[in-house]
Amino acid sequence: MTITREAGPPDAAAARDPLLSDTAEACFGETAVKAEKLRLLVYTLLGVALVATMLIGVCAGQYPVAPGKVLSIIVGYRTEGATLSMDERIVTLLRGPRIVLVALCGAGLAMSGAAMQGVFRNPLAAPELLGVSSGAAFGGAVAILCGFAGAALLGGAFAAGLFSLVMVGAIARVGGRADTTTVILTGVIVGAFFAALVSVTQLLADPYNSLPAIVFWLMGSFATATWEKVLLATPAVAVGSCLLWLMRFRVNALSLGDEEAGALGVPVERDRWLIFFGVTLIVATTVSVAGIVGWVGIVVPHVARLLIGHDHRHLLPASALLGASYLCVVDTLARSATSTEIPLGVLTAVIGAPFVAALLRRRQHAEEAMA
Repeated sequence: MTITREAGPPDAAAARDPLLSDTAEACFGETAVKAEKLRLLVYTLLGVALVATMLIGVCAGQYPVAPGKVLSIIVGYRTEGATLSMDERIVTLLRGPRIVLVALCGAGLAMSGAAMQGVFRNPLAAPELLGVSSGAAFGGAVAILCGFAGAALLGGAFAAGLFSLVMVGAIARVGGRADTTTVILTGVIVGAFFAALVSVTQLLADPYNSLPAIVFWLMGSFATATWEKVLLATPAVAVGSCLLWLMRFRVNALSLGDEEAGALGVPVERDRWLIFFGVTLIVATTVSVAGIVGWVGIVVPHVARLLIGHDHRHLLPASALLGASYLCVVDTLARSATSTEIPLGVLTAVIGAPFVAALLRRRQHAEEAMA
């Protein structure tokens, strides 16, 4: 008795499988091309916006300079000891280094915020969670109290910021590892500790000399930006940003959760602290050159996520471009809106707090709709 297989739907389905695979592959490829073109468009628009905001930042102020004049000064900048005109002094010595430093710090803070939100899987996570800002603020306040300025102030703030991360790591690690909840709680504790030390420093400061300088510096400002500060800040921010960029795939894995990332072969503990170190380099440097500039790391990544998606391979560079533009706009408003410069931290809080409140309300409505 010979058993023959009956022709039927399985054979027909098998015959159609290659066709279906080709169709699916073609659709997937077309979708991928469209997504790549959209991302390229977003990057282009963000790049143009950054150049435009930096140019406006150099032009605008209590003493405005025409864009054509600014471009001619930049192109024909004289490096010799010739006497500079008023416009040339403003562009090359005041607003030039300031806008470059603002863009550099804005890009770094936005990248840090995006990385932190991915690691903690929390849209409200910010670089300040590690307590680095308070630690760096204490180091800078002590430097001002002792009469230091320039590189000494930057070094003190930077060293204290790194020390605060070491404290978080030492306290949070139990049994050779530290989970995300413990790190967050430890960061809050360390930040509160250094904030108290900053208050003690203000109490001991001279009320007529060092105290006003400490208070204004803590509120955030790039008013003292120079090319020397740009040169001092660029290496640390660049190293921290490059580290975050190199860890972009690991941030994607960590955003899935510790167990899922470990199942994918990711060394969770090591990679998390490498990301924290990169964030610390950026935040400590920013605080050392400009004081505490908050909310950038919360607001900007959310907007970038709406434009480019959740993949940190694209979210990190988009956040950097958008963060640089955002901080350039805020800094321009801070020194142009009134005759007296508004502290930068005040403006970023005024803009960021309502944004985060609206975000919370949106999440609540979404949770209620799902329920």
